[in-house]
Amino acid sequence: MFGYVRYDLPNLLVKDFMLYKALYCGLCKSIGSACGQRARLSLTYDVTFLSALLHNMTGTDVKIERQNCFEHTIRKRPIAAVDELTKELGALNTALTYYKFSDDVADGSGGRVKRAWFKKGVKRAKKQYPQLLSLVEAFVAQQAAVEKKRSSSLDEAAEPTALLMKHLCAHFMKEKTSPAAEELFYAVGKWVYLIDALDDYEKDVRKKRYNPFALAYGGASRAELMQKNGQEIAFLFDTLFYSMREGLAGVKFYFNRDLTDNVILRGIPLETMRVMKGEPRVETTADLAEIRA
Repeated sequence: MFGYVRYDLPNLLVKDFMLYKALYCGLCKSIGSACGQRARLSLTYDVTFLSALLHNMTGTDVKIERQNCFEHTIRKRPIAAVDELTKELGALNTALTYYKFSDDVADGSGGRVKRAWFKKGVKRAKKQYPQLLSLVEAFVAQQAAVEKKRSSSLDEAAEPTALLMKHLCAHFMKEKTSPAAEELFYAVGKWVYLIDALDDYEKDVRKKRYNPFALAYGGASRAELMQKNGQEIAFLFDTLFYSMREGLAGVKFYFNRDLTDNVILRGIPLETMRVMKGEPRVETTADLAEIRA
């Protein structure tokens, strides 16, 4: 998960945006607590979303306190208190970032310096959460094997990431997990892998890197890819949206679900439309500035 799981700001209620800001800052502090201060640079939207989702699905109350942080040393702001769930999510965030850079190194895309920045954080994460890190490493290895064989099957290519998310659901929710919850996580994981592959399509084709869309449909330009196969690709994502909605409908939420519904039902489809149109990713600097304000 690398920045694709986003909210739809125009349709996000103020109370939910304030909660998101508190969770974002709370996760940042949790990463520092679990993996050290360097690792805080790995903070992502995606794991912030998981924090909101898992706190709600496990019935773990979010305690918001007025605190200072390194960006707000004078004026305190509402921040979600560090708890065991966010500390473990911080370890997950650090591990995913580290292995993302490892994948870049394997692809010949650089990233050695960036990966080294998180090496100590991953060591701390392994020491504190060995089961979690073993789980991540197992599916990272499976993903690497699929890509090494250069599978042209979109389903096979996305399966390791989808299964990782499904197992993470069971890992974090423990006895509260359910088939519906695992279906939701599986569909989100599959979507993340495929939307990332589609977004990187032209870059991967140009640099002759593995991309399942290029192998499945040929290495044409993005415009030609979407002109010839756009309906089929749209149907693929529509089936994932259906699975997300089905999983979401069967999940028990303990608190207000407006924030996570906004991300899953509005943010994810909007991000899909952006990628399918070939529009550049807009790093929401304004959003980040507002979150950190």
